[in-house]
Amino acid sequence: MRHPMLIALCLTGTVALAACQTRSDAEVQRAIKAVNVIDESNLSDIMLTVGDPNEAVAYFKKTADQNPERVDLKRGLAKSLIRANRPTEAIAVWAAVVDTPEGTADDRVAYAEALIRSNEWARAEAELNRIPPTHETFERYRLEAMVADSKKDWKKADSFYEIASGLTTKPASTLNNWGFSKLTRADFPGAERLFLEAITYDPQLFTAKNNLIMARGAQRDYDLPVIPMTQEERARLLYTLALTAIKQSDVTIGRGLLQEAVDSHPRHFEEAARALEALDA
Repeated sequence: MRHPMLIALCLTGTVALAACQTRSDAEVQRAIKAVNVIDESNLSDIMLTVGDPNEAVAYFKKTADQNPERVDLKRGLAKSLIRANRPTEAIAVWAAVVDTPEGTADDRVAYAEALIRSNEWARAEAELNRIPPTHETFERYRLEAMVADSKKDWKKADSFYEIASGLTTKPASTLNNWGFSKLTRADFPGAERLFLEAITYDPQLFTAKNNLIMARGAQRDYDLPVIPMTQEERARLLYTLALTAIKQSDVTIGRGLLQEAVDSHPRHFEEAARALEALDA
């Protein structure tokens, strides 16, 4: 009589052991999957920051094709296409992202930026208008300012540039863009102030330095400002100042500035030398 009981207990133990084994396997698989997700997330971050842009595109495209339900991978693909300077392709991907339930206001901002990079200003404005006014970010207002600039709506452009500058700890490029906007409107003193401010935030931003020289030259101020500059930058800024002077018929001043640019450059300054030769001829 005890044998059937023993057999039953053994069977029960076997079933329990099998159940435990199944549970253990499932837990192991979940753990492995979690680790894979972490590894993939780290790889995605690397691809979006320090990886080669075209390699990043290939990685995200392959991974997104294998996981079509993953919006984060589509997002990574769109960002990598922008990094690879392929905004037209990024537009289609961003359009797909914003149409999903997981699409965010930040995604729509990125979509608008891709449209701007592709020179589709009207579509970019339409996308920005679909973003709730409560979504107040630096990127959103930076793009709003650019769109207003493209329409020559200077009042709005100034307002958006000011808001954008206040929403970032690194406003140098935005201040430079704002200054260039002022430069195109012939507001040279206003442009000069903004370029100087941009340089205080980023002393390495040569574009702002060069724009500053153009703004000063347009006011017939042909002295180099007191700003941080290397010897080569000094020569290039003198070259810009010389061309500005010549365009304004201040040829003698322009010639002197060209000569100074050639003399002060640490190496041979081909462009300035050619300009000087042409002027002498």
